[in-house]
Amino acid sequence: MTPQEATHTQRSPLNKDRVLRAAVALANAIGIDALSMRRLAQELDVVPMALYKHVANKEELLDGMVDAVVGEIDPPAAGPDWQRVVRGRILSARRALLRHPWAARVIESRTGPTPAVLAYLDLMAGAFRNGGLSADLTHHVMHAMGSRLLGFSQELFDTSGPSGPPDPGLAEPYPHIAEMAATAAHDGGSSVGGGCDDQFEFEFALDLLLDGFESLRRQGWTSARKA
Repeated sequence: MTPQEATHTQRSPLNKDRVLRAAVALANAIGIDALSMRRLAQELDVVPMALYKHVANKEELLDGMVDAVVGEIDPPAAGPDWQRVVRGRILSARRALLRHPWAARVIESRTGPTPAVLAYLDLMAGAFRNGGLSADLTHHVMHAMGSRLLGFSQELFDTSGPSGPPDPGLAEPYPHIAEMAATAAHDGGSSVGGGCDDQFEFEFALDLLLDGFESLRRQGWTSARKA
C-alpha cells in the first residue's frame, strides 16, 4: 500500500458498517468485557462522540454486532429435504458463533431479537413450513429448539472447569452424576460459552430433535392432541 493509499484508508468516512465491523474485530481480539465506546473510538482513531452519530449507546452497538455476526450465516440451501436445509443453516450459525466466542453471551443478553435475528428466525420458520410442518407444530418446534436455532445450547451449569478424573466425593451422594462424569468425553476446544456444548453434543441433540419433529409431522401432530 502506498502512503497515499494508507492516508485515504485512514481518512475513510466513519459510518455504521465500519463502526460495527471494527467493534466485532475488537471484541474478537480483547474480549467483550473489555470492549467500550472509548476503546472502540481509540481503535478507529476518532473521538468517542463521533461514534454516537452512528450508534446511540453501548446497547445499540451490541445489537448491531449481533446482527453483523448473524449476517455471516449462510443462506438456506435449496432442496425438498427440510431437515438437511435446517441442519445446514444451524451448523452455519454455529460456525459463525465459533468465529466470535463472545457472540452467544451477547445474544443471550438482548432483551428482544434484533432485526437480523428476526429475519433469520423468520427464514427458519419458513423452512419448517416448507417442509410440511403445520404452523401449530412449527410454533412448538421453534420453542423446543430455543438457542440451538442460532448455533448454541444453553446449558444448566458451566462444566468447563479443569479437566481430569471426576471428584471421588461425588460417587456416594450422586452416583449417576459420577457415572456420567466418568464416561463423558467432551471436546473443550469447540465449546460455545462453556459447559457441554461441544460439537458432538450439539449435533447429537440437533439430530435427535429434527428426527422427532419429522416423526410428529408424519403423525399429523397438533397441540390440540397434547392432552
